[in-house]
Amino acid sequence: MTIADVKKSTEEKMRKSLETLKSNLAKVRTGRAHPGILDHVRVDYYGTPTPISGVANVTLIDARTIGVQPWEKKMVAAVEKAIRESDLGLNPSTQGDMIRVPTPPLTEERRKEMVKLVKTEAEEGKVAVRNVRRDANEGLKKLVKDKAVSEDDERRAQDDVQKLTDRYVAEIDKMVAEKEKEILTV
Repeated sequence: MTIADVKKSTEEKMRKSLETLKSNLAKVRTGRAHPGILDHVRVDYYGTPTPISGVANVTLIDARTIGVQPWEKKMVAAVEKAIRESDLGLNPSTQGDMIRVPTPPLTEERRKEMVKLVKTEAEEGKVAVRNVRRDANEGLKKLVKDKAVSEDDERRAQDDVQKLTDRYVAEIDKMVAEKEKEILTV
């Protein structure tokens, strides 16, 4: 293992943490509808919990309505039930074999709750990035202990890892600010 290996794996892990945060923020509902809201809803498909996208087409009908069209007629009731019982607070209605899912406008109180949720997700993302930094620094110290690199090289590598950490934390802050602005926009 070399300093370059440590830096490379550190950057990969930090990037993955950022991507995880990005996908978690995409699930946070704003005032507008988007098909990604239903991504984590599971439908009982012949005894197997399956994502809605695995049993139906999920489309956007208009800015506040999601359309869900199951591929099998007998799945309509199961999909509607799964959406209704999810923790999203959505109330779907069925019209033939199409399920319309209107997204209610967010109240001011609910918007503030969403902002808190976003900040919690961001803090978890920052903790993940800092944990990666800690692991990288431990790896660098191990290299010095094994006499694979000098202490000066380790110090420079730690500075590089810190710069990487600062860059990813700044990126997280930027993503959170954008999401917060999106949520608070009426």
